[in-house]
Amino acid sequence: MGAKLRDTRRRIRSIQSTMKITRAMELIATSRIVKAQQRVEQSRPYAERLTAAIADVASITNNLGNPLLEARPDPKFAAVFVVTSDRGLAGAYNSSILRRTEELLSLLRSEGKEVKLFVAGRKGISYFRFRGRPVEESWTGASETPSYEDAKEIADALIQRFNDHEVDEIHGVFTNFQSVVRQKAVARRFVPMAVETVDRPQEDQDRPLNQYIFEPEPEALLDALLPRYVETRVYNALLESAAAEHAARRRAMSAATDNAQDLIKVLTRVANQARQTEITTEIMEIVGGAEALRQASGE
Repeated sequence: MGAKLRDTRRRIRSIQSTMKITRAMELIATSRIVKAQQRVEQSRPYAERLTAAIADVASITNNLGNPLLEARPDPKFAAVFVVTSDRGLAGAYNSSILRRTEELLSLLRSEGKEVKLFVAGRKGISYFRFRGRPVEESWTGASETPSYEDAKEIADALIQRFNDHEVDEIHGVFTNFQSVVRQKAVARRFVPMAVETVDRPQEDQDRPLNQYIFEPEPEALLDALLPRYVETRVYNALLESAAAEHAARRRAMSAATDNAQDLIKVLTRVANQARQTEITTEIMEIVGGAEALRQASGE
């Protein structure tokens, strides 16, 4: 067997082994997408109810003294919380997030603000450290299956920096999971936050607004609700990013499997051609040897 044929067959076996791994990773990512998507959908009702509660409390007072709602004059420092993955093999997932982060950093610097980085995920940590950019705090190990405890730890660290006046704004950069085939890197400002307007149902728009009696006072309620709101925003960012990561990995592994199959077809044709060349050469050698023996016998 010729060296070219042996080398081609060895490459085919190697690609087949790799294809088994990519196919298995694709199936695993596919199974995890469903669970991650369910967690995203299950978290939304809580976030909506919490937003509605804050809007109700804020609507009855014009003096919102909570620092999480007040924009500070002449802000100098901005915290940017970036959500990346702990593992690779997810296509353009991390590069999209980091590109969107660089755009936000450029915008904040153009506004005269100094940026402090807070990063979740080993890929983001490696990216900034390789470029010599300091990371204030980092978190790893929860990019694929984040828990509310993880979100609370991150939110507490961010809020503490804000309350201590180490930062004047808190921004988040994460991947918005829109569907299995569509994810988008987005940047959102978490703090100071704008109280969102809650849309009322069409049949209730002509009715008078409900009047509430709050106990304790509205300011005390905001003090309790707003930190939970920030935790919810961070948790939602982690859940959305986890679902997007699984979707991106499934798509990347599917493309890798398809490319491996195409490459195996090409290499199989190369191997067949090499084998055919060897067979033709052997036949020619046999024919040539037989002809030489015939001529020698005739002499």
